[in-house]
Amino acid sequence: MNELRYVYAVTRPFDGPLAEELRGVAATRPYVLHHDDLVAVVSAVPADDFNEIPLRAHLEELDWLTETAHAHQAVVAALTSLSCPLPLRLATVCRDDDGVRRLLDSDHDRFVRTLDRLDGRVEWGVKVYAETPEPSKEAPAPASAPAPRSTGRDYLRRRLQERRAGEGIWERADAVSRRLHEELSRHAEVDRLHRPQQAQLSGAAGHNVLNAAYLVPREESAAFVEGLDELRPQEPGIRVELTGPWAPYSFTGEEGDR
Repeated sequence: MNELRYVYAVTRPFDGPLAEELRGVAATRPYVLHHDDLVAVVSAVPADDFNEIPLRAHLEELDWLTETAHAHQAVVAALTSLSCPLPLRLATVCRDDDGVRRLLDSDHDRFVRTLDRLDGRVEWGVKVYAETPEPSKEAPAPASAPAPRSTGRDYLRRRLQERRAGEGIWERADAVSRRLHEELSRHAEVDRLHRPQQAQLSGAAGHNVLNAAYLVPREESAAFVEGLDELRPQEPGIRVELTGPWAPYSFTGEEGDR
């Protein structure tokens, strides 16, 4: 079978092997390719899926894209326990091992500068959601009692109250987001605000108000998490999610890495 090389990340040489059970994109086993002072983590993938034309079609398929992104992330996460990797853009593909070496040569100086900047650092993600109340439903009247008469004016009044309640939650969530971001930015070396995620794509409940990433020295991660716990609001309708620690996807200097 004709194969190409999928490149997950670039890092410096590290001690220890990748786990035997680790599988990456297309259920392939990643391996380490050494070249001068850099290392690429790579796996052989089928050309039928990763040549330019089929790959372009796959990138329009949400299920395929999600599965590939999860596999890519799993390899980078495993690598994070062994080194401080520079994750590459999703679907970075070379013709063969020599193509990977040419990639390391052509971008060598940028890779080294970025690895120096990210060394010993991890990424934490913080999201804030406004959970709007569900539209109210009238309880059915007992069978023995006559049903109350509801008018169009009553319906419009309920809908207006529900809309105002939702707007109030959004406003409070926005204020919480601003306060959280201001405080957390003080404990991070760099921060990055991403576009809020759409619920139909992320699958998360509620309206995403804040979607931020923070670059934190690994040894200061516990203090960062404790700081967020102290700031976490206790009011209903507002949810704060913390994810990480990740490899620093948001701070590689390449657009679209995340």
